[in-house]
Amino acid sequence: MNFKKRENFQTSDKLLILVGSKNPVKIACTEDAFTRAFNKSFLVEGINAASGVSDQPIGEAETHLGAKNRAHNSREVFPEAHYWVGIEGGVDEDEYGMFAFAWIYILARDGKTSQSKTGTFYLPKAVTELVKEGMELGKADDQVFDQENSKQQGGSVGILTHGVVDRNEYYRQAIILALIPFVNENFF
Repeated sequence: MNFKKRENFQTSDKLLILVGSKNPVKIACTEDAFTRAFNKSFLVEGINAASGVSDQPIGEAETHLGAKNRAHNSREVFPEAHYWVGIEGGVDEDEYGMFAFAWIYILARDGKTSQSKTGTFYLPKAVTELVKEGMELGKADDQVFDQENSKQQGGSVGILTHGVVDRNEYYRQAIILALIPFVNENFF
């Protein structure tokens, strides 16, 4: 983000949302989700915000913490925004294999927070083996499926569903669910 844009934020009639990532998929799905949930336009920008967790979070707690940290660290960098959004993808294992998911964490200017989790899906054994060796999921997908920078496109979910559900759609639904307390303030 440059400082020229920063000045425009203060004069714009649109509310500003900062996404704790420069990933174009995360920025686009956040804009779409907020627009749908509130039925109005927003100014959405991405910012590099530290997750404070490993490059490939494992388990619910680490993944949720990464999303929360991205939102809070975005606020530290740019406190003038109206909302800060952290999106963090993670993996975990159960008796059926390794599965992927993401946590969404939203922080509002008034201090209210909310979170939601995407659905889960299982990963192929070839991808699972690379992740267990320490490779980040996006890089493992690129290697197994002969892709390039797939995490800034359809991601694992897009590859495995043959584009029926892409990463944008996958995150968008969870962001809308995380916005429930903000669009139903009388109940939360």
